[in-house]
Amino acid sequence: MSNDYEVMISSEEIMQGIRELGKTLSDYYLGKQIVLIPLLKGGFMFAADLIRSMDVQMQIEFLGAASYGEQTKSSGEVRLTLDTTLPLSGRDVLLVEDIVDTGLTLAYIQRLIKSRDPASLHTVVLLDKKIRRKVEVEVDRVVFNIPDRFVFGYGLDSPGGFGRNLSDIVAKKE
Repeated sequence: MSNDYEVMISSEEIMQGIRELGKTLSDYYLGKQIVLIPLLKGGFMFAADLIRSMDVQMQIEFLGAASYGEQTKSSGEVRLTLDTTLPLSGRDVLLVEDIVDTGLTLAYIQRLIKSRDPASLHTVVLLDKKIRRKVEVEVDRVVFNIPDRFVFGYGLDSPGGFGRNLSDIVAKKE
């Protein structure tokens, strides 16, 4: 990584936050079977570590959505790029998202899942950039609140799709 970037959240801080969230969710879902749905692509690393930190019976599905393209700001248009295969009706669903800023993508996905009549839908996000919110969304748990800066690493990509493999979450120096 070049000197043009600074670490916003270290890999150690990320793992500590995820372990705490995993314990909270394990207690919350005690005795239940859930369907855990990471939102791709950015949520895959967060979801993998969260899944390993939870002691719950679960099935894992995937949903893919895109609203950024190769930009650093949301286009406002959400495209579904991958859909689930399991029926969600009557099931407890946990949606796992990497970052919520405008809320447009998350609101779209939440409406989609709710239309499938789950018994419950809870949403957890790694990063919340509340200052950029354009629509109200229901977020049940947030690991980190962050300022209005473009971040990447730990599954989140920089423009062009690079940087997901970094273990820290970084931002361009101001």
